[in-house]
Amino acid sequence: MIRSMTGYGSAEKITKRYHIKIELKSLNGKFLELNLRTPKMLGEKEPQLRKYLTPKMIRGSVLCMLSIDSTDETVAGSKLNTALAKHYYEQIKTLSDELGANDKDILRSIIMMPDVMTSDDTGLEDEDWEDVMAVIDEAYQKFDSFRINEGAELCNMLLKHNAIIQEQIPLIETFEEERKQLVKDRLTAGLEDFSKDNKVDQNRFEQELIYYLEKLDIAEEKNRLRTHCELFENEINKGANGKKLGFISQEMGREINTLGSKAGFAPIQELVIVMKEELEKIKEQTLNVL
Repeated sequence: MIRSMTGYGSAEKITKRYHIKIELKSLNGKFLELNLRTPKMLGEKEPQLRKYLTPKMIRGSVLCMLSIDSTDETVAGSKLNTALAKHYYEQIKTLSDELGANDKDILRSIIMMPDVMTSDDTGLEDEDWEDVMAVIDEAYQKFDSFRINEGAELCNMLLKHNAIIQEQIPLIETFEEERKQLVKDRLTAGLEDFSKDNKVDQNRFEQELIYYLEKLDIAEEKNRLRTHCELFENEINKGANGKKLGFISQEMGREINTLGSKAGFAPIQELVIVMKEELEKIKEQTLNVL
């Protein structure tokens, strides 16, 4: 089963000490870009969190937002930095007097200044960290389920576009005899005009005609394209990653382009255009595959 690179999952838990909440979001990306947004109290735990998430995310632009708020029962609280508050007060009061500004809410403004209020909470205990990891794991399970569901839709679309490309190959074959005859008639007509004033070796002409028709033969391109399409389908069913599917689609594109350039016949060119349109849809969707 293939997975989408787009995903979302969230979970939360309220313990005696904390309200823990986490959100995981991911978008398309060629490589893994893991952005962690965590409280300061988890600074020393970030490497452990990154180590846990990196092998699971694989690639994509991933955002992990983790919040931990103290509950009413926690012993942690806030502490006023009195010295810093006084320092802010003196500066703001002096400026207020000089400007003749209203200083009615000066205390409220000081409380909102950086580092005036600090937390007594110095870090998580082992039991708290276990709760955090449990919430992260729950969020990841939901995140992974989202990716799987999105991947199922991608799978159906990719198989549909691939099938349409395969359907064009037997249609091309129905025009091949007509195409070869058209080329032969064109060459014969040109030869007749030329032979009015020049001698032509008929045997040599037949040899050159066979060589020319072989050069325009597209059987090899059709067979390779058919093989690539079958491989693409098999890899999807085996749950291949987006990079591998992208490589196979590139090979499909080469054969389709060669078919178009060698065919030189309008009905076949129309079918080639259909295949190119479906291939572009495949390339667009494989960018969403993990």
